[in-house]
Amino acid sequence: MGHPFAALGAMSKRLFDLGVATCGVMVLMPLLLLIALAIKLDSTGPVLFRQERVGQGGRRFFIHKFRTMVVDAPALGLSITVGQDPRITRVGQWLRRSKLDELPQLLDVITGHMSLVGPRPEVPRYLPWYPADLKDRVLSVRPGITDPVSLKFIDESSLLAQAQDPEKEYCEVILPLKLREAARYADHATLWTDVKILWATLRLLLRRSPHPQRPYT
Repeated sequence: MGHPFAALGAMSKRLFDLGVATCGVMVLMPLLLLIALAIKLDSTGPVLFRQERVGQGGRRFFIHKFRTMVVDAPALGLSITVGQDPRITRVGQWLRRSKLDELPQLLDVITGHMSLVGPRPEVPRYLPWYPADLKDRVLSVRPGITDPVSLKFIDESSLLAQAQDPEKEYCEVILPLKLREAARYADHATLWTDVKILWATLRLLLRRSPHPQRPYT
């Protein structure tokens, strides 16, 4: 049996996620509708983009985002985005820069597949690259819309653009760094740390520099 305090913490986190996500959808509904209209006017295709990701316990689910690329983007390139990816639409550039493309994931939080804060869910393609000592720790919690790793690598595509082989750089350099940070979050997360990460995310998005992030260290 799990520790009762751990179960209470998980329940508190879930109630917090559900309450904030539900209020967020209601408050942001006019903005969500405007973004949907802009996407439809800008390019052909659906408003939302669905992609299979790996969630808690290794279970697969479909994540939802506002579509920022052309409809056949998966067949035209890598699973990661590198620099000024030509597959990204005009509206998509703005959505990605502002991170507003992530807002539909509030629905994934409501359905229970995701949390507001937690390790970002990876596509199954990169799961074999998870080190054995980190995999179970990272997948022990629900994936999130934001986390400390997301803040540190907020301009990941710009960093990858500097590499000769972006996918190799992602798998061999960036992914291990992200997973170590994600494991630390999973080991020590509390509702209070989630609140602080959400606040830090909001502050960062409101004051982002127009210039790319410096290379990671």
